[in-house]
Amino acid sequence: MPNERFSACIDACDACAAACDHCAAACLREADVTPMARCIRLDIDCAALCRLASAMMMRDSELAAGICAACAAACDACAEECAQHRHEHCQACAVACRDCAQACELMAVPVLQSSSTGLRPGAA
Repeated sequence: MPNERFSACIDACDACAAACDHCAAACLREADVTPMARCIRLDIDCAALCRLASAMMMRDSELAAGICAACAAACDACAEECAQHRHEHCQACAVACRDCAQACELMAVPVLQSSSTGLRPGAA
């Protein structure tokens, strides 16, 4: 059973990884793949970070907040790119990425706060 305090973020990460996988595969089936290259690359990167963040939260890793910060950045970039394409799979991916970015930003708050003060997480 996943750590309950992370469950919403884990669910968002898992859903986003699936949406990114679907989007990348669908982009590769488009008649003209070249304009989709950045979308595909970001889908793959985003899905990988979402899976890593989910796994780190599942095991309550002390590094989870930092990975969630990176995941939120990847999700934001992927959402921005996908939103530029009219394909239904890209639009659905953009929504999943925005939802995941929001959930990961909440998880990353301790890291974001410590970076503004110059402290590492866990540093006193």
